[in-house]
Amino acid sequence: MIQTVIFDMDGVIVDTEPVHRYAYFKQFEELNIAVTEEMYTSFTGFSTRNTFQKLKELFTIDQEVEDLIQRKRTIFNDAFDSKADLELLEGVENLIKELHQNGMQLILASSASKVTIERVFNRFKLHDYFTHKISGEDFVQSKPHPAIFEHSASLSIGQKENCIVIEDSTNGIKAANAAGIFCVGYNSVHSAAQDLSLADVIINHFNELNFELVQEIKAKLRNN
Repeated sequence: MIQTVIFDMDGVIVDTEPVHRYAYFKQFEELNIAVTEEMYTSFTGFSTRNTFQKLKELFTIDQEVEDLIQRKRTIFNDAFDSKADLELLEGVENLIKELHQNGMQLILASSASKVTIERVFNRFKLHDYFTHKISGEDFVQSKPHPAIFEHSASLSIGQKENCIVIEDSTNGIKAANAAGIFCVGYNSVHSAAQDLSLADVIINHFNELNFELVQEIKAKLRNN
């Protein structure tokens, strides 16, 4: 049976992408670099560190990666704190609570920084539902590298075969596949530019999932 559900955060639990986008593009303007929409979309699932490491390969940027990270974090935090309409994605809070009430272990595996994860979890009071919160900043390589999901699975109360991942990004789904973990692709309005075709199952709304349906995924696992 499925014992552990591993959640991505941005685009799955909360849509902080508009805030990240604002912070990044404000900083791109400050750096006087022309980042295209296609290039920016390709960074989805990257940690901030890996994003700036890649940008330093593509553009002439004098600042060190650590300084770039801190500046982006400052812009993001200022915008996050002033954004009154930031809400959890529709249906995800009910799913989290139901899974938790039924004894399911929940783990967060997000490319976001620890600071951002804490801000989101504090704002929406999510700490009690998750046994672990894993940040991409602790790993050298970002999704689609499987390290963050492999580590998350190692923290599961069961075997890796009894875990599932919920992801909304191309890179996140690739990472789950590379880790050998069954992946539910969340096809939200915020993931229109993402390719979810490699997900084992695709849902369009969190009302398509509940504790019983998560358990039924095991049957699909056996048939694959």
